Amino acid sequence: MLLPRPLALAINRLPLALVQVIVGKVFDKTLQQHPDLFDRLGAEAGKRFCFAPTDLDLVFLIHPASKSIRAFRKIRAPCGDGAVAAPMLTLLALLEGRIDGDAVFFSRSLSVTGDMEAMLALRNALDDCSFDLPSDLAGLAGPFAGPFRQLAELVRRRALNGLV
Repeated sequence: MLLPRPLALAINRLPLALVQVIVGKVFDKTLQQHPDLFDRLGAEAGKRFCFAPTDLDLVFLIHPASKSIRAFRKIRAPCGDGAVAAPMLTLLALLEGRIDGDAVFFSRSLSVTGDMEAMLALRNALDDCSFDLPSDLAGLAGPFAGPFRQLAELVRRRALNGLV
């Protein structure tokens, strides 16, 4: 399932510096909630992983060893050691473990390229974490954490209905 076109256009028009700030805060919050996220990567932690939402003009480059994330426009995105490309909602559902990655891969809705050993190590590390993005990220909304979580859960349910 693709992001609604008006939402994708709005996100694509955001200044890259703003996207970087937002993504950085979300990534930092995620690492606070899941401090052992990259522990199982071992030597693969030094690799760079690209996540390319196919419905956005963005690529996210994660370097586990430095616990960093960078956002790029697709035209300027560097190559990572491994890369995953899929619609944004699919990437988020995979992160939370709400859909079967193998099924999505074999349906050709997901592309995985590069260092397959590193990508498999990352998949195993993600499988060990119990992500619940609405709950994990609600704290970023401050006093609106409760309504934010409820709205995010509603959006997730509707998005998953289109994916499953």
